[in-house]
Amino acid sequence: MLELLKAVFFGIVEGITEWLPISSTGHLILLNEFIRLDVSEEFFSMFEVVIQLGAIFAVVALFWKEIWPFSAKEKYFVRQDTFVMWFKIVVACIPAAVVELAFGDVIEEMFYNYLVIAVALIVFGVAFIWIENRNKIRRPKMEAIADITWMTAFWIGMFQVIAAVFPGTSRSGATILGGILLGVSRGIAAEFTFFLAIPVMFGASLMKLMKFGLSFTSSELVILLIGMATAFFVSLAVIRFLMGYIKKHDFKVFGWYRIVLGALVIVYFTWIAGV
Repeated sequence: MLELLKAVFFGIVEGITEWLPISSTGHLILLNEFIRLDVSEEFFSMFEVVIQLGAIFAVVALFWKEIWPFSAKEKYFVRQDTFVMWFKIVVACIPAAVVELAFGDVIEEMFYNYLVIAVALIVFGVAFIWIENRNKIRRPKMEAIADITWMTAFWIGMFQVIAAVFPGTSRSGATILGGILLGVSRGIAAEFTFFLAIPVMFGASLMKLMKFGLSFTSSELVILLIGMATAFFVSLAVIRFLMGYIKKHDFKVFGWYRIVLGALVIVYFTWIAGV
């Protein structure tokens, strides 16, 4: 029962941090330092990625009309603008997919530690504040998904590479920041990030499942499903909140949160090392 409650807690943290630009992977790694699941290292490595599927299904549920490319109302039953959007998303996926396939295991071994997470939290926290201050005097060039050019989509994908390499960066944070820097409005950058997460997280989860295999114990399967289900329902609320929040507010509050959290992580683990 205790492990199931832990899975719920992990799902809550995933559902909140996957969409807010504060790094879900970083939070899950840090959370495991305080509330350890009684599972193997191999299972947890898979769990912290595959649990994100629950959050992705929330995007699919909330934005189904925007992402489904077929419609009986269209002449050829195809929504051309939606197909074009998906091709742009594929373009944005390519850089991070190449890096993950080529260097995924090396990256995980080298950078998945508290110091890298803390530094990434702080650096991107400062970046959020700086970019939002800079953005006050600039008018976005792209205020609809259709306005995003092929080159812009590619460069948003390049920003995603940073998050793929350094845990604590935040995939959503990196791509939203990249979009804003490239002239995309804050709301559209967030929406494009949500859609971009669908193939990215499905692909990452499939790779982790293939590596782990399907030899789950019954308790491991229950833990995974509970974590995913919790992440799904929490994500529904968080995405709705975020889309409403960014209509009236900027992301500087998340920048300050990242800086404070990163500093606390460094202080805590430095203290632990000295004890």
